[in-house]
Amino acid sequence: MSVSPLVWTATIVAIVGLLAFDYFFHIRKPHAPTLREASIWSAIYVGAAVVFGILVLMVGGSEMGGQYFAGFITEKALSVDNLFVFLVILASFRVPREDQQKVLLFGIVFALIARTVFIFLGVALINSFAWIFYVFGAILLITAGHLLKPESHDQDEADNIIVRLAKKMFRTSPHYDGDKLFTVENGKRVLTPMLLVMVAIGGTDILFALDSIPAIFGLTQNAYVVFTATAFSLMGLRQLFFLLDGLLDRLIYLSFGLAAILAFIGAKLVLHALHENTLPFINGGQHVEVFEVTTGLSLVVIVGVLAITIVASLVSPAGKAQTAINNARRHAENYLDLEYTADPAERERIYQVLLDEEAAIRAMDKKYRDKAKDVDAIRAKVAQAHARHAEYLGSAT
Repeated sequence: MSVSPLVWTATIVAIVGLLAFDYFFHIRKPHAPTLREASIWSAIYVGAAVVFGILVLMVGGSEMGGQYFAGFITEKALSVDNLFVFLVILASFRVPREDQQKVLLFGIVFALIARTVFIFLGVALINSFAWIFYVFGAILLITAGHLLKPESHDQDEADNIIVRLAKKMFRTSPHYDGDKLFTVENGKRVLTPMLLVMVAIGGTDILFALDSIPAIFGLTQNAYVVFTATAFSLMGLRQLFFLLDGLLDRLIYLSFGLAAILAFIGAKLVLHALHENTLPFINGGQHVEVFEVTTGLSLVVIVGVLAITIVASLVSPAGKAQTAINNARRHAENYLDLEYTADPAERERIYQVLLDEEAAIRAMDKKYRDKAKDVDAIRAKVAQAHARHAEYLGSAT
C-alpha cells in the first residue's frame, strides 16, 4: 500500500512535535525524574504507538498492521538492549543524574536521524538490487552470534573512535559545567564531558542502526511502516531508561532472546533472497522455491521468544542475585561520586535504595550471592559508601 506525501508530512510533523514537547516541558529544566513520572510517560508513549498501529491496521489492512506491530516489538526489544550500552556510557562519563535526560533525548534524536538515512538507503538498495537481502540476512546472523558472546556490553562502548578523535583534536575538560557543552578553563574555550558523552552516544547510535534496520527490513519492505515502527520504538526510550533503572541487569537472558529473534529474521531474509534470487551462481539466476515465513508467524515467534526470555530472567534466582548486587555497586558508586548529583535529597534517596538492596541480598541464598561477578570489589565499594554516609551524619550534627 502506497502512502501519500500528505500522510508522510503529517507523521513527521507529529513526531517532531512530540520530541519538541519532550524537550520544552520535561528536559529543558534539569531534574532527576521520579518513578511516577517515568511510568506515566512510558505508558503514554507505548499507548500512542499501539493506537497508531490500530490505525494502520484499520486503514492499511491486516498485513500492513501485522508488519507494523512485528517491527515495533522487534525494534523496541532492540532499543531496550541498547539501554544497557547507554547505561555503560552514562556511568563511564559520570553524567550527573539531573542531566541524563538531556543526553538520552539527544541519543534518541540522533538515532532517529541516523536510522531514517539508513531506511531510505535500504529502500533504494532493495529496489535496485534484490541480492541485498543476502547481505541483510548475513548481518543479522553475525549480530546474533555476537550477542551470544559473554560481556557483550562493556566499557569499550563508551570510548569509541569518535570520542578518541574528539579528545585528540580538541581541548577537553574533565569537569562538567552544568549542562553546557563548552566551558572556559584558564581563559581557553574547552569541550565539557557533556559534549563528549553526546558524541559517544551518537557514535553507538550509528552502530545500532546497522543492526536494527536490516532486522525490520526482514519483516517488511514498506518504507512508511519501517519508519513509523522505528520512530515509535525510540519515542519514550528516555522515560523507559529511568523506569527500568535498576532492573536492566535483571534481564540476564535478554541477549539470548534477541539473538534468537535476529537469527530467525536473518534466516527469513535469506529465504526471501532465495525466493527472489537473481544471482547467476545460485540456481542459474532463477528463483528458488523455498518456504517463506509469513508476517503472522514472524509476530508469533517474536512475541513468544521475548515472553519466554523475560519470564525466565525475572524468575531466575541467579538473575535476582546478580541484579541486586550490581545495583548495590552502582548506587554505592553514585553515592560516593559528588559530581553525580548536587541534590542532597537525591543522594539520600540513593543511600536508602542501597540499604534496601543490601537487605534483599542478605535474604538470598548464599550460593547465588557468592557466585556473582566481582562480589568482593562490590562489597568494598558498599563499605566505602557506608563510611562516607557516617562522615556526613557526623558533620551534620
